[in-house]
Order: sequence, then structure tokens, then C-alpha cells
Amino acid sequence: MSNQVELDPIGQVVGGRTEVFDDDWGQVAAVIRLDAARYSAEALRGLDAFSHLEVVFHFHQVAPEKIETTARRPRGNPDWPEVGIFAQRGKNRPNRIGVSRCRLVRLDGLDLHVLGLDAVDGTPVLDLKPWMAEFGPLGATEQPQWATELMRAYY
Repeated sequence: MSNQVELDPIGQVVGGRTEVFDDDWGQVAAVIRLDAARYSAEALRGLDAFSHLEVVFHFHQVAPEKIETTARRPRGNPDWPEVGIFAQRGKNRPNRIGVSRCRLVRLDGLDLHVLGLDAVDGTPVLDLKPWMAEFGPLGATEQPQWATELMRAYY
């Protein structure tokens, strides 16, 4: 029995950063360009009524041998505890899938102009959805102090 899943990118990130580094993504402007051979502007109808998007993408620059499957210290910081790959949001994940929320600035045909997307130029985009407040967590959230420290300068 095969559990293989095939995902075809719906488009790619154009512009923004060309190199991966961890912080200061908040003011990074980029474009998500949908594949014109597969989609028309109809696929985006009504999306401009939303301020934010949730973007699913592939960490295409992570080499397979760099994938983590166990515990490690986030960013290699010796002051933070070792935590499993599924207890952090690092890019060296088993399926190299990233999820990010960003601001939708405007639509232009099949181009979605965004701000704060933490993906680099050329990143394959697998899916996107409008961000709806009701899909946020119900009730109070909790996270460890190291996570708060890690995210302090991220956006």
C-alpha cells in the first residue's frame, strides 16, 4: 500500500528575498504568481475582500540530507531546549512544507502582491486560502518562553 501524495504547485513566489535568513520578514514584499496554464483570474475572485492569506509552500531549497526527524535546539541556540521537529516550525521538516500568513496588498490578474510572506523568490506555492479569524484558535494560547524569544524579531 502506497501512501504517496503528489502535489502540483499552483504557482510560485516572485521577488522578495533571494536568500533564506530567519528574521525581519514583516516588510518583505513579494508576489505569488499563479500558473497561467492552469488557472484564470476566476480562481481568485473575491479573494481581495480579505486582508490576509494563509499560504502553503514547499521549502525547495532544503536538501533532503538536511531534513530533521528527531529533536534539536531551535536555531542551534544552546540556551533553548532540545525539542522535536514537530514542536517547532523550522524549514528542515520531513516533507519540507511551510505554512505562513501574510497580508494581501492587492490582486493584479494572477499576481497576488503580499507583504510578510516568509518564503523566498522561486518558492513553489502549493495552496493558498483566505485567513478567517474564526479559524484562529479558540480560547487562550500557550507557548514556551524560547518560542517567544525566537519570534521576537521574526516579523
